[in-house]
Amino acid sequence: MQLGMARTWGPLAVVVSLIGCLLVWVGATEPLPETTPTTAQPHSGSSPTDDIRVLPPGVEVFARAEQRGIADTIDWGDRCDTSTGKLKLPQWPQSDCFAPFTGPNGGATETGVDAETIKVVLYQAKSDDPVLSFIYSQIGNRDTNDDIFETFRGFVDIYNRYYELYGRKVVLDRYIATGAINDAAAATADAETIARDIKPFAVIGGPDLTEAFADTLAANKVLCIACTPGQPGQWYVDRAPYVWSVLRTVDQGLYTLANYLGRRVAGRKAEFAGDASMRDRTRVLGLVRLNSSANAQELEDYFTGLLRDRYEVEFAEIQSYGLPTELAASGKDIITAMKEAGVTTVVFSGDPLGPQSLTKLATEQGYHPEWVLGVTSLVDTTVFSRTYDQSQWAHAFGPSGLFAPTPPGTAGPSYLYRWYFGEPAPAEKTVSLISGPLQVLFGALQGIGPNLTHQLFQDVLFGNPIRPPSPITAQVSFGNRGVYPDPDFAATDDATEVWWDPTATGVPSEIGGAGNGAWQFANGAKRYLPDEWPEGPAEVFDPSHSITGFEEIPPAIKLPEFPPLR
Repeated sequence: MQLGMARTWGPLAVVVSLIGCLLVWVGATEPLPETTPTTAQPHSGSSPTDDIRVLPPGVEVFARAEQRGIADTIDWGDRCDTSTGKLKLPQWPQSDCFAPFTGPNGGATETGVDAETIKVVLYQAKSDDPVLSFIYSQIGNRDTNDDIFETFRGFVDIYNRYYELYGRKVVLDRYIATGAINDAAAATADAETIARDIKPFAVIGGPDLTEAFADTLAANKVLCIACTPGQPGQWYVDRAPYVWSVLRTVDQGLYTLANYLGRRVAGRKAEFAGDASMRDRTRVLGLVRLNSSANAQELEDYFTGLLRDRYEVEFAEIQSYGLPTELAASGKDIITAMKEAGVTTVVFSGDPLGPQSLTKLATEQGYHPEWVLGVTSLVDTTVFSRTYDQSQWAHAFGPSGLFAPTPPGTAGPSYLYRWYFGEPAPAEKTVSLISGPLQVLFGALQGIGPNLTHQLFQDVLFGNPIRPPSPITAQVSFGNRGVYPDPDFAATDDATEVWWDPTATGVPSEIGGAGNGAWQFANGAKRYLPDEWPEGPAEVFDPSHSITGFEEIPPAIKLPEFPPLR
């Protein structure tokens, strides 16, 4: 499996954006669809248990039971810390305790479901996929398909033990792709085979460079998570309730970027440019974007329209490319066009390999602008940013959906796996990328109750309260919450402001190994919803209020210690 989904115009998004810390806990503690969805709560958020009204039949959560005065009458079992009403699972945010279920669960309520099991398929790319092999070689990732599958299976064991699944257990199978990650015909055939022969309730993962896989699964009424390159919000609406994303949809990313540029960047001096002669000039914006999907021009028009209509901002130059391997030939012309247009500030929206060529070519041409993170995939990771021309990348900043890291071995998926099994995860390099889609799945399953259906999967996620952010997690919500214009089939809502510091030393990358250069998180890693970006200059390249990560777990989110239940 390639562990991710695209967040831009169909990029080479090979890995989900380090969502290991994005702990998506859902519990249907808000109304189901017969009630009207609420508007967005403030970003500080209220507790998910402040307003508990309706739960599906057979479902009871600790906080509501306390409100009803019946918590003491329920045997919550050994997985529940009844002093807090949370699971004895060391991950943040902590999940609510759900009452153990007894009695018949309805048996075969949906495809892939019977009285004892919920069948889930893990899609994995071919081990010799040329695109993936090339990208993994850039960052030293040697985790095999077998390593990744065994790590997924380990997390399934953990969540089966702790989450309430109403007499059932998730059974994980896997499917190895028959074609490359950009082969639409093979992706369609693979999805047809899975739907026809395996008949699962859900699929996790999919080919990163074609939406044909997810489209075919949805047509066959099979649910999937993190199974397509990034798509506009309406694309998910048209395939509801079957396709789900962990990261923002493409137009959500563009909406956030437009707000950031309009409020923090445009109309101000290019004070962070590498070329000193640019620093007293009002910024001239240029856009470089990946162009590898059918809706690329439509998305560009949406984005430029937002900037023009809301902020009176125009790009002086727009350039696109198809694949990063093409940039060795075409990249020189892109840089030349930016230079000749007088662009002081290049907004890059694309894949993690593109900046390798573009920053090198910019230096060769004596062109030293500001670089602003656009809607990117993994460009905002330390492991890839260390591979760029550092004289250029020392002037990179912008919005990022990532979150400040915690010390190794103190939190996150790697810690959780070792805590439960007493040994490192088999997929040691990519363990941090694996748990996010599973947490969406398991969280929804325990909120649905015994009558498990695909439609209730959507109803529960859409009815679940907004999960406010923490210093190490994003805000999470689904449905019509007023955060974005369209119904939301993607978990992550917010972003933080970052800047690249090539002088940082001894900072571990996302896949381990200390090195030089790291992203600094401005304002102590404060997070913003798209319409919350403050009006004012970007607060970057200031070490006095920036952090590369937390030296220890913030006290407000430090978890109690529990022995694992096996």
